[in-house]
Amino acid sequence: MNLLADESVDGPVVQRLRNDGHQVVYVAELDPGVSDKDILQAANVQNATLLTADKDFGEMVYRQNLLSSAGIVLMRLAGLSSERKVGNRK
Repeated sequence: MNLLADESVDGPVVQRLRNDGHQVVYVAELDPGVSDKDILQAANVQNATLLTADKDFGEMVYRQNLLSSAGIVLMRLAGLSSERKVGNRK
């Protein structure tokens, strides 16, 4: 799967997705601090599903009509350890 992970996504989650064979571009590795609008635009250009923990993208899609061609996955995993976020039971 072709994913673009916003910098709000934890690094271990990105690494687990990569280890499982997914293509993941990670904003935190390339351009930290880039605007949400630019991230959404990059996801559209790359035809990538946007993976984020930031609810602001919902605002952009539903209220501002800025669409994501491949979709957005909102990950709400607050309070879980990194091990639990990636599926390790510790």
